[in-house]
Amino acid sequence: MKKIQYQFVILLLFLIQQLQAKTVFDSEKEPNEVVMELTVEIQRVQKEYHTKYRLLSNQLTEINQGLATENNRDRKMDFLIKKDEIKEQIHFLQLETNSEISKIRYLKGLQVIKTLYEKVLSLDHHFASVRTLNEINKISNPNQYPEYSKLKEVVNAKKDKKTSLDLTAVLGTNTIVSVVQTFTNMIASSLTKEEKEKELANVDCILDFTLRMQNDLNTIYFETAFLQTSNEKIKKEIELLFKDYTKPIGYVATLENCRTNDDWETITQKMEEYLAKMKTTTGTSQYKMQVNMEFPIDRLLQFITQYNNFIDQGGKFYEKFKIILNSYENAKQCETKLPLEYKKLKADIDVAINKFNVAYKPVEVNGTKMKEILYGLNEFD
Repeated sequence: MKKIQYQFVILLLFLIQQLQAKTVFDSEKEPNEVVMELTVEIQRVQKEYHTKYRLLSNQLTEINQGLATENNRDRKMDFLIKKDEIKEQIHFLQLETNSEISKIRYLKGLQVIKTLYEKVLSLDHHFASVRTLNEINKISNPNQYPEYSKLKEVVNAKKDKKTSLDLTAVLGTNTIVSVVQTFTNMIASSLTKEEKEKELANVDCILDFTLRMQNDLNTIYFETAFLQTSNEKIKKEIELLFKDYTKPIGYVATLENCRTNDDWETITQKMEEYLAKMKTTTGTSQYKMQVNMEFPIDRLLQFITQYNNFIDQGGKFYEKFKIILNSYENAKQCETKLPLEYKKLKADIDVAINKFNVAYKPVEVNGTKMKEILYGLNEFD
C-alpha cells in the first residue's frame, strides 16, 4: 500500500513539473516582462534564504555563547556537535538557494531566447513582404506608366523620320536617356504646340515624380535589402546562442527543431537532471558545472546587445525612409496622378516604424542591471 502511495506521489510531482514547464513556455510574454518576473522570483528566493539563514545564524550565535561560558565537558561536546550540524545546514541552504536561482535564471533566459526568436522570425517575414525591386522599379520608371507609353506612341507616329533617333535595346531601358529621346523627338515632330502641351500635361506629374524620386526609391530598396541580410545574421546568431545555451545540459536539437516540435519541456527536464547532478558533485567538478551554466548566460547578454542595436538601427532606417517619401515637393499638386504603389509603400513604412517601436522593441535592461539580475551579484550580502 505504501509503495503505491509513494509511486502516486512521484507521478504527481512529475505531472506538476511538466505543467509548470508548459506554463512557462506557453506564455508569449515580452522579454521585458520575463526580466521583471526574473527579478521578482530571485528576490523571493533570496528573501526566503535570508529568513532561514537568520534563524540558523541566531542558533549559531547562541551555541557560541554557550561554548564560551560552559565548563562541563559533555555539554561542550554537545554544543560542538550541534554547531557542526548548523554549519552543515547553512552549507546545504546555500547550495539549495544557488541551485534554485540558477534554475530560475536559466529558464527565464531560455524564455527570453524563445521570445526573441519569434521576433526574429517575424522580422524575416516582414522583410520578405517588403516591396520588391520589381515593384519599386514600376514606381520609379516612367516606362512602366501607360500614360507615358501612350505619349511615346504618339510622338513615334509624328516624329521626323530624318532627324529622329532610335535607341538601342540597352539604352532604351535607361530612364533618363529614354525621356531625353522622347522629348527630343517630340520637339522635332509634326505635333502642334497645343498637342504637345496637351500630351505633356498628361505625363507631367509622372515624369516629375519618377525623375525626382528614382534614386531615393532605389535607396529604400537597397537599404531594406541590407537590413534583411543583417536579420539573417541575427537569426544565425540566436540559433548558435541556443546551441551554446543548451549544450551544458546535454540537449542537442536545434532551436528550429525545438520550436517546431514544441520540445521545451525536454530542456526543462535535462536542466533539472543537470542541477541534481551538480548538487551531488563537489570541489572543482562542481565549480566547472556552475561555470558551464554561467557561460551561456553571458552569451545571452551579448546577443541581447546585438539584437537591441539591430532594432535601433532598423527603426532609424525606416524613419529615414519616411522622410525620403515625404520629401516629394509636388505631392499635393500631383496627388491624384501618383501611383497607388507609392501610397502603399508609405503605408508599409508607417507600419514598419510602429513594429520596430512596439513589436520588435529592444529588451530595456542595461548591461549592468542585466548582469546583476542574471548573475545575482551581492546575493548573500
